[in-house]
Amino acid sequence: MSGADLDIRTATRLGTLDLDVALRVPAGRCLVLAGPSGAGKTSVLRTVAGLLAPREGTVRCGAETWLDTRRGISLPPERRRCGYLFQRYALFPHLRGWQNVAYPLRDGSRSERRRRALELLERFGVAHLADVRPGTSSGGESQRVALARSLARDPLVLLLDEPLSALDARTRAAAGREVKRIAAESGVPTLVVTHAFEEAALLGDEIAVVDGGRVLQRGTASDLAAAPANGFVADFTGAVVLTGVAAPGPSGLTAVRIADGITILSTEEASGAVAASVYPWEIELAAPGGAAGGSARNRLAARVVSVAAIGNRVRVTVDVGQPLAVEVTAASARALDLVPGTPVVAVWKASATRLTPT
Repeated sequence: MSGADLDIRTATRLGTLDLDVALRVPAGRCLVLAGPSGAGKTSVLRTVAGLLAPREGTVRCGAETWLDTRRGISLPPERRRCGYLFQRYALFPHLRGWQNVAYPLRDGSRSERRRRALELLERFGVAHLADVRPGTSSGGESQRVALARSLARDPLVLLLDEPLSALDARTRAAAGREVKRIAAESGVPTLVVTHAFEEAALLGDEIAVVDGGRVLQRGTASDLAAAPANGFVADFTGAVVLTGVAAPGPSGLTAVRIADGITILSTEEASGAVAASVYPWEIELAAPGGAAGGSARNRLAARVVSVAAIGNRVRVTVDVGQPLAVEVTAASARALDLVPGTPVVAVWKASATRLTPT
């Protein structure tokens, strides 16, 4: 398959949410709409597919116009050639695997439709489910059947709604890599919805962070993590966000007062109310009174609030006047004897403190 760019513009009222989004997805590229529940992400997919009629909007795929409210154009879903993977896959329980995949096909004989379905099931490694009805296979297998169905009609656009949500943690990463490979090989624009930044980073060439019906920032995962546009984006990417007031500090640095008598330093310039963000893995914990090491300028007295092991890492929440999440190795946690109430010092470099307006 090869495709054309997808252009979307939608503005509508959804309950208390004002959705106003404009996006372009190049052919062969995957854009992930990421953000919290209720942000308007799935409504964008539904608009593209023709399942939601916005107050104002346009949807164009190459030279084809699927929606133009000003011109009174609104093609029905069956004429838009979208491959839609629903969040819960929406497989028909009374149909066998090959019949689910063949369902969108309208042309050809039954044997031709079955042959096409079997080819797709074989491509996704689930040919053994051809005569199996949904409900007896795993979440990952059902996902692959649903993906095969989404490609049955050689779609011009792929729409994937929370494609990894039904999978367990053990299979999510492998399935995510498979979804990304499929999207890339399809050659058509792919639009994905997820609420998790980690999944967005795994699946997308770019990520558009959405909240309150608006795109707050768009870029690669590394772009968003390195230079978040605001505190919401920083928090969404996994950073700790501390709010405070910025003013000129020592040695050309910026000082941010986050609580009475508590100040942190940043190499970035800012003034006034700011969101200061730092990633948990950029912070170290030390025992009180320990020798200051390295070039770290931020050293805050803290007290451990909670400790949780995650694989071979330990997530520690400490109180520095505001909650601060820190990731340390299991060995470091044992050496410091980290339990709730333990006094520690949180240490990180001024260059790791990113500042954005609040």
